[in-house]
Amino acid sequence: MMTILTRGGVMQVQKTESAMTARKNFGRLLEEAYYRGDEIVIERAGKPMAVIISFAEFEEFKQQREKDFEILGKIRSKNQGMKPEEVETAVESAISEIRKG
Repeated sequence: MMTILTRGGVMQVQKTESAMTARKNFGRLLEEAYYRGDEIVIERAGKPMAVIISFAEFEEFKQQREKDFEILGKIRSKNQGMKPEEVETAVESAISEIRKG
């Protein structure tokens, strides 16, 4: 199966391959991930098991994950000492403000 996605104006292809097909065509799949930016989902018995992506995309993912954890750490430090109910009220208030625009 193949799905065409756009990310930042760049067309990407997301393909699904069986583990057996991936094993037989590993070199080609690496080239598709590296040169074209394709994402290849590897399935075994119809169950997604892994994804082949370019190293650049993997690095981008790791950097974004680090940023997300930094933000989470800041949020946790600001909420330290607050009761769960107070945090929940603050979150609901923030969501309401964002939705108002």
